[in-house]
Amino acid sequence: MFTAEYLADYINKAIDQIKYPEQPAGLFDPIKYAMGSGGKRLRPVLTLGACAALGADISAVRNQALGVEMYHNFTLLHDDVMDRADMRRGRPTVHRKWNESTAILSGDAMLTMAGQLMSRCDATITWRVMELFNTTAMEVYEGQQYDMDFENRMDVTVDEYMEMIRLKTSVLLGCACKLGAIVAGANEYECRALYDYGIKLGLAFQLEDDLLDTFGDPDVFGKNIGGDIVNDKKTWLLISALNSDKHDEICRFIGSDTDAPTKIAKVKAIYEELGLRQQCTGLIETYIDNAIESLRSIEMVPGAIDFFVKIAQDSLHRTH
Repeated sequence: MFTAEYLADYINKAIDQIKYPEQPAGLFDPIKYAMGSGGKRLRPVLTLGACAALGADISAVRNQALGVEMYHNFTLLHDDVMDRADMRRGRPTVHRKWNESTAILSGDAMLTMAGQLMSRCDATITWRVMELFNTTAMEVYEGQQYDMDFENRMDVTVDEYMEMIRLKTSVLLGCACKLGAIVAGANEYECRALYDYGIKLGLAFQLEDDLLDTFGDPDVFGKNIGGDIVNDKKTWLLISALNSDKHDEICRFIGSDTDAPTKIAKVKAIYEELGLRQQCTGLIETYIDNAIESLRSIEMVPGAIDFFVKIAQDSLHRTH
């Protein structure tokens, strides 16, 4: 069974081998920049790993793994525009390096390229692959809309938030796993088990992102810490604080003109006083355990369960 490091190296080499048209450079240079910015490559690694875990050769699912990563980076380009983010993976975001119009158009091209890559598979499974990809894409957009809707609400519940991140983040990880299973010829039960693993891993992953944005090390995290607090973003932390006896205290900072360093420090102190960091970590651990348990009932090649366990546990202890 392959390691995550081997598969990440495999997909990085595949990304380097993508042939882009030379012109117009203004369209394709930002795509190469975005795709070459590194990252964990978690989604394509899961696609390749799921395929290998069921006994198939990873080359069979290479295009779908590239498609997942292309689609993921498309969403990041547009997210960074909407969030007015300055940094991504330690580098200026595309809309900062170029401009917003370029980021939007190059992102649109990436979406189309992702679909093209997805469709490059055996004709007998093309419809299943494309149905899964298109369904997932629509769910991601729904999640993004909920995230935007939450900006204007002060009554968002934790359950609503968890459903939002399931759509915005988790379904793509579930899709990544299921794509590998489909290409490997898995039955529906096996596909569902791997999909469920990805869903639960995604919930844990996004909750960990919430923690890192507030409590992480900016030199390791790759972007400024406290952005969610400054932008009053409805994260698990903020929603939980709003639903606590610190509601009035936390509300004083939402929409205020308090300078960023002070606001970040004050809000973090409230989170710490409520014990939210520890509570969130406990919730992450539960989702990680549930993700691993999802795979216990299916047969995989030797070493496969260890592969998925390590990915899940590494996500719990990541710093970026």
